[in-house]
Amino acid sequence: MPPPGTLQEHCLDVSRLLQILGDAYGKGAPDARRRACQRDLKILAEDGRIEAVNPGGKPLLYRRLAKNVSDDALIWQYTLTQVRDLIAEAVPKGRLDRLWERLLRETEAPLLDEQRLRVVPDTLRLRHAELSHDVLQAVITALAERCPLEIDYRDANEVRGQARIHPQALVQRGPIPYLFALKNDEDTPLRLYALHRMIRAAVVGDTPVRELEGFDLDRAIAEGRADFGQGQVIDLELRVRGYIAEVLRVCPLGDNQLLQDEPEGSHFELRIQVSTPSTGQLLRWLLGAGANVEVIAPAELRHVVAVQTAKAAAIYRTDAPEQP
Repeated sequence: MPPPGTLQEHCLDVSRLLQILGDAYGKGAPDARRRACQRDLKILAEDGRIEAVNPGGKPLLYRRLAKNVSDDALIWQYTLTQVRDLIAEAVPKGRLDRLWERLLRETEAPLLDEQRLRVVPDTLRLRHAELSHDVLQAVITALAERCPLEIDYRDANEVRGQARIHPQALVQRGPIPYLFALKNDEDTPLRLYALHRMIRAAVVGDTPVRELEGFDLDRAIAEGRADFGQGQVIDLELRVRGYIAEVLRVCPLGDNQLLQDEPEGSHFELRIQVSTPSTGQLLRWLLGAGANVEVIAPAELRHVVAVQTAKAAAIYRTDAPEQP
């Protein structure tokens, strides 16, 4: 079977079917063989065994309906083999998100549908940022064709500017998509541009994009750069209790996480030690854990958390002056 990917790669048209089936439709004229195959496909579609995934398209692309995969022992066995391969690839890497996506969309026929598998975020779901259709089209085109972009951009202080940027990768962080890109003639730093702040974007089709040597999207995300971090790794030490203790027992903060029971009489259950990137995401998570976590080290992070929690507590004091 073709590898998963685009519709053309994992859905079949008449020409591809005739290539696969060889002499199953005889050795007559190509048009006659094509018509015979089309008649059979029409019958299968009417019986609800297959469907056209691009109705009205040319050529029509067909796929077997998921509910009928198990009707054919060979197809069913092949599908289960695909699933085993997906699991073997995803679990050691901790990429269950990728596994769920592929189960829904990329096996021979989707093994599960959205009524039987759903990914639910564990954070508040904000509405997605409003984007310009033209900007999004230009960004995707520039990435696909490996071309620069000319953009008009409004920064967080509402200051407008123009730049030629060299896209490296696109990442969706929460409700906002960001573009990793080099600016103008800079070799560094690799910047993040929020797409909703782009007022205009135009593809520069006659110039190749400048690529950042050694850039790897997975590594950039792991280093926290998708959250405006610069990859600074800290030795984090926490004391935790309640639901946070249970979560960290089964979902470590990192591969090198160490757990130690707190001594008897402690107000906490566990002491956690782990090396992890220092990012805004980490800080938000620590603040969100509330009284169920205490930062022991590093001292700078402990100070930041102490200051932020004190400010938050002051807001709720009825006798306190309003905080700036």
